[in-house]
Amino acid sequence: MIGGLEAREWQLILLQSDGEAGRTPDLFPDCLSSFRFNRLIEVSSPMKIKAALIAVSAAALLAACSQPADTAGAPTTDAASTAPVALKATSGVYVMDPTHASLQWSLPHNSISNYTARFNKFDAKITLDTANLANSTVEATIDPASVDANYQGDYVGTHAATGFKSWSEDIAKNKNFLNATAFPQITFKSTKVELTGTRTAKVTGDLTFLGVTKPVTLDATFNGDLEKHPFVPALAIGFSAEGKFKRTDFGMALGPVGDEVTIRFDAEFIKEVAPAAPAV
Repeated sequence: MIGGLEAREWQLILLQSDGEAGRTPDLFPDCLSSFRFNRLIEVSSPMKIKAALIAVSAAALLAACSQPADTAGAPTTDAASTAPVALKATSGVYVMDPTHASLQWSLPHNSISNYTARFNKFDAKITLDTANLANSTVEATIDPASVDANYQGDYVGTHAATGFKSWSEDIAKNKNFLNATAFPQITFKSTKVELTGTRTAKVTGDLTFLGVTKPVTLDATFNGDLEKHPFVPALAIGFSAEGKFKRTDFGMALGPVGDEVTIRFDAEFIKEVAPAAPAV
């Protein structure tokens, strides 16, 4: 019995003020806007219809409105997802440890493999602002003549006409590649740091290569820090970064190698210590 109404079989059916079935009465709140009654009711008077509707509606209201609101379409902001990890490192300038650093690049070759090489001479520094990491900056310089291909093939035997002695020298000095004689330095200077996670950020900066400057974005990862480096009595931090750019954006011709270059950088950085003031 519901609201004084006896029935053999109950179904919830949507009843409107005019008796039409098919949509929710206006008196229902938004949490029931999609609720539909679907049971056949046997009744003996219009008054009992009203009583049944009130009773069943009240039960439905309690059930439906007690459910959590659907927020699937609502934007959410999780500040903790981008809050940086606690740092041992303090603000200041951190210089690259050349003994623990690597800079590699690769690009497609004939669409079936990848050329991979590295640079042996490069430097970088980070100016770290721990109060606001987005204000931190990164600078790097690369000597293109230090490229090291280390390919095993007989270069001179297959490229005698070039005048170069190795794959590395060809890549470094060839005017169609790094052209290091005319452009002896590659530089990167950050212009924006955007935190993307507790240990990750997008670092955008100006890459100057072959005399052309273009913006490039690197995906950087903070690998950790030390209050005291085991080999140097100073604070230390470690970062990795990876990014891509197109050679043709800097004036290179395509040739048999692909356009998109992938670069990978890993390094430890030691905090720069100001020299002690001279004794008076």
